[in-house]
Amino acid sequence: MRAAHQFSDYIVYVDESGDHGMQSIDPSYPVFALALCVFHKQHYSAQVVPALHQFKFAHFGHDLVVLHEHEIRKERGDFKFQSRVHKQDFLAELTQIIEASDFAVISCAIDKARLQAKQDVPSNPYHLALRVCLEELYAFMRMQNQADKLTHVVVECRGHKEDNDLELEFRRICDGENQWRCPLPFDVRFASKKVNSVGLQLADLVARPIGLNSLRPLQSNRAFDVLKTKLYKSEKPR
Repeated sequence: MRAAHQFSDYIVYVDESGDHGMQSIDPSYPVFALALCVFHKQHYSAQVVPALHQFKFAHFGHDLVVLHEHEIRKERGDFKFQSRVHKQDFLAELTQIIEASDFAVISCAIDKARLQAKQDVPSNPYHLALRVCLEELYAFMRMQNQADKLTHVVVECRGHKEDNDLELEFRRICDGENQWRCPLPFDVRFASKKVNSVGLQLADLVARPIGLNSLRPLQSNRAFDVLKTKLYKSEKPR
């Protein structure tokens, strides 16, 4: 166990949109998007978590519901809305919470069809996006004077093999396979799908709008418009 002063002031939650497999590419959504939501711990615990819990109490009467973008969009499980107006009001209030929450978004979207055309044996889109995002995260932490402390990066469990592959790639990048050729101060933590994590739920809500914007940048995308002010990208060269 580390001393408290060795941890950074930030916590990172990660989710993805789209399939990272390259065997078959969905022509209607041929992208893979990875999104990192970076929260200052004090703001996260004092403002973000209570706001989302209050939202759940107001709409469901309890806080056990886990918000999933796919289930909300498809109106499955707990998200069987009474009318279009009910759904629009629900989404508008949820969007307001995201807009009011102070966090940075670090993301990478990959066009899998273009990747497949460029390489005889295409790289894993998740691994490519992960390296880009971790390098950007390191630049962010340096800007916040937090690069000398440990930051935890939380991802949702996807399966034993997938988690092992991801952890191996994560540690490879953090051990020095990055543009700086230096250790990165990050540690990955895997969370069960049953964990009712506010940060993971917000990351889930963020990932698809980023993927859709990369696929159809001229299409109206209210959710992405809210995220624009939160997108972080370091100045080049890093």
